[in-house]
Amino acid sequence: VSLKQLLWCPACVSSRVITGGRHAVWAEEGSGSERNCSAIPPYLPPTAVNTTLRIRDLRASMIPLNISAYIIPATDAHLSEYIAPRDARLAWMSGFTGSAGTAVITQNKAVLWTDSRYWIQAERQIDCNWELERDGEDITNWLILEIPEGGQVGFDPFLFSVGEQTELTKYFPTNKILSIHQIIMKKKILEQIRAQISDNPYKPTAVLLSALDETAWLFNLRGNDIPFNPFFYSYTLLSMDEIWLFVHIERITEELKVYLNTSCYHSYCVQLLEYSSVRTYLQSYLQRPSVRVWVGTEYTNQALYELITPEDKLLTTTYSPVLTTKAVKDATEQRILKEAHIRDAVAVMQLLVWLEKKVPEGTETELTAAHFVDQCRSKQKNSRGPSFETISASGANAALAHYSPSNETARKLSVDEMYLVDSGGQYLDGTTDITRTVHWGKPTDFQKEAYTRVLMGNIEISRSVFPAGTRGVNMEMLGRRALWEVGLNYGHGTGHGLGNYFGVHEWPVGFQSNNIPFQEGMFTSIEPGYYKENDFGIRIEDIAVTVPATTKHGNNYLTFETVSLVPYDRKLINTSLLSPEQVHWLNKYYESIRSVVGPELERQALKEEYDWMMKHTAPFLSAGASAVISSVTLLVTILGWL
Repeated sequence: VSLKQLLWCPACVSSRVITGGRHAVWAEEGSGSERNCSAIPPYLPPTAVNTTLRIRDLRASMIPLNISAYIIPATDAHLSEYIAPRDARLAWMSGFTGSAGTAVITQNKAVLWTDSRYWIQAERQIDCNWELERDGEDITNWLILEIPEGGQVGFDPFLFSVGEQTELTKYFPTNKILSIHQIIMKKKILEQIRAQISDNPYKPTAVLLSALDETAWLFNLRGNDIPFNPFFYSYTLLSMDEIWLFVHIERITEELKVYLNTSCYHSYCVQLLEYSSVRTYLQSYLQRPSVRVWVGTEYTNQALYELITPEDKLLTTTYSPVLTTKAVKDATEQRILKEAHIRDAVAVMQLLVWLEKKVPEGTETELTAAHFVDQCRSKQKNSRGPSFETISASGANAALAHYSPSNETARKLSVDEMYLVDSGGQYLDGTTDITRTVHWGKPTDFQKEAYTRVLMGNIEISRSVFPAGTRGVNMEMLGRRALWEVGLNYGHGTGHGLGNYFGVHEWPVGFQSNNIPFQEGMFTSIEPGYYKENDFGIRIEDIAVTVPATTKHGNNYLTFETVSLVPYDRKLINTSLLSPEQVHWLNKYYESIRSVVGPELERQALKEEYDWMMKHTAPFLSAGASAVISSVTLLVTILGWL
């Protein structure tokens, strides 16, 4: 019986069987009203409920999950005070029917917390399997003392408020809290893909997954086989009835085995097979009658592809259903990916503030700057390291679009050169990628023009409104138009997809001809640039998510919401080149930085970075006006910290 099934079954067990050496005596009606567990044998009133079998079954379900303690509150999925009988989990498990209470069950204890209003009622309703906590000890403190090393706390997340979950994670690492929701989501994802297999008119019977992020997403797992990417070597063959996961089995822990097969039945059970056996097993599957394997040709290698014969056993699309489904983030994925970008913005601002102070001293290099931003990110919540090797490039090195510094090549940073930093972080809740180009001295007129035209391209894509289903390749020229007008261009793509703690380049989203059409909930980078050989390089890269756009007449239109929240270099912007619409977009973007990142800077007590952010997000008055900060803005900056 799964934990979910057990706790949602108010009438599964009613037998009064007591196990152990000290059998309780059940009194007849009219006898004493409260239990006496110190008596020999223990005394139980007729109002008490025998919970022996219920607790036994729950504990048995906890063992394969490595759950050391399971929490049962007295509420429903809407956090109601008064609940329907079907939601009376606490009452069914413990016998206690009061409207306020929480139970925790471990392998050797069952404890009920309730306030003094219900102590007598509890003593009349619970049997001697239970301890009634009267001294007010906090549940979290109790758990800290009871949970063994390596143990986990389990709960149903539908029954916990955000605040309660936050409080719990203050004391227990997130990997020590096993939510039944994880198991439900794994099954939900499998169901999504199987529905696409079933609905496909060409009648495939299975899909073969070869890209590492496909398997990682399907099972909601991460690894560390690839630098900067949380992937593990794997293949998956998913049919309507079976799941085969090909991995290095000796590296699979018992915890992972439990996770993959928790409460599984029939088609949800994962069969673990050796990574090297994928060809052999695929051949074996193809020997079955009437099978057809669906593959995405972009990420299926020839060694596997050539096995799928004859042709009527093969179905091909450019991308697998996993990649196209993963490309659209649900509401939770969107929220947490945005939250990761807020913290990431703090780290990038810390870098830019530090560089403004240190570069004039002449002591910093491209390499020390790269190390510094990595350190800043490492201190942010949920950090798991950089998402790629930082591109930290000054002067002529920045003209190399994907240059990374080394001890041999690192230039000393100078106020006389432009500096480009393209960096990103891996966080448990999201992956980030952002590029900013700055100048600490006096840029030339051409540098300012080139920078402004790159910025114009970024803004034009970001503010565009387009029908859902538009391909990025049909919008890509918006990022180049301002450069093309004066005979400038750049030689790389304009954007790529991004994942939730996945790869920093996540296909198939972006602006290239082989990317899929944009739908609501897709994240992409927007990164036009310009590079003058042996002189300087410019790139402005932001991450944006497609969101519904409000239009006067049409429906089902989209636009971009920028989630990278770091201001651009004001001294490089020639506002006389910007249209009023571009200035308006820029000011609205700066308002977002203030309202979203400002509170996080205050929360982290980063006053210097907060002041820097306020200074660099001062509004541009109008096209052609000077990008100066008014005295009113300065006053607001000062008062914000009083």
